[in-house]
Amino acid sequence: MRKWYNVSGEQGDIVLSSRIRLARNLKEYPFPNRLNRQQMLEVNTKIREVTEKSGQKFMYLEMEQLPKEHAISLAERHLISPDFAENTEGRVLLITEDEEIALMLCEEDHIRLQVMGSGLCLEEAYKKADKLDNYLNSNLNYAFDSRLGYLTQCPTNLGTGMRASVMLHLPALSSCGQLSRLANTISKLGLTIRGVFGEGSNSMGDIYQLSNQVSLGISEEVAIKNLTSITLQIIAQERAAAGEMIKNPEVQDKIFRAYGVLKNARLLSTDEFMSLMSIVRLGAVNNILDINIEKISELIVNMQAATLSVMKGESLPPEKRDMFRAEIVRETI
Repeated sequence: MRKWYNVSGEQGDIVLSSRIRLARNLKEYPFPNRLNRQQMLEVNTKIREVTEKSGQKFMYLEMEQLPKEHAISLAERHLISPDFAENTEGRVLLITEDEEIALMLCEEDHIRLQVMGSGLCLEEAYKKADKLDNYLNSNLNYAFDSRLGYLTQCPTNLGTGMRASVMLHLPALSSCGQLSRLANTISKLGLTIRGVFGEGSNSMGDIYQLSNQVSLGISEEVAIKNLTSITLQIIAQERAAAGEMIKNPEVQDKIFRAYGVLKNARLLSTDEFMSLMSIVRLGAVNNILDINIEKISELIVNMQAATLSVMKGESLPPEKRDMFRAEIVRETI
């Protein structure tokens, strides 16, 4: 089954994916940090029973029963938060088979509903999230205040409870040192740019997450419109910078050398793979290399450490993992 990282969507040369995440809580229960074990079970059961009648088929995963590497792999594929993978007590994941829709239960909020899609598709993802959210709202008692909006454990999510984000590949802007200036500019517009795994994470392979910061006093539609507008401006800047960058013979040489290493390496660490693949992807989207960027996007997701072990069906020590990664990359590109 094709998943978001198997295909290239609109503006797919720069935008790897779009995500809409909604935070919701049940009125009759304390926030998750105050829930006892029995209350967690009740919350999870209520939400599961409602979703089973939604017409959408979900897999039900109790995080405590999931092997550690499987949980970390879900985070590597951006389906759950790193915290949800690390602290599993009483937590449940509801997820569709195509991994497009996921609900984290009893994370920071009772419900973290997210919809992911390929490329720049924020409006489409929001429509899907809103449809399921409306169904849940009609069958569950959401914590809502007429003045503050949806009530959430973290005050920064009050209001719409929505975080919209796009994942961007920005090798040219990163290389020419423009990202710090860009981050300062967009912060004044209510947006933030972070590492590939969100808050507190570093950039790997020149991949960054751009998202809205403001959820109070602004509608979902306006927030999405603002994020889309800024994203399109960043796309234009990246394309312009890349167009100038690849005229340099040294950059072209760097692209072909990176491709040669990936085609022939017998050992590839995660950091080396991501660094080399970023350069190769730059070459691919600018027609210097004849490589399908859908294959590259799939590799970027599947070559992460825990996901490799899950693919192999065993826990791999670092050296065997690096050998396995190199083998798959050679066969793929």
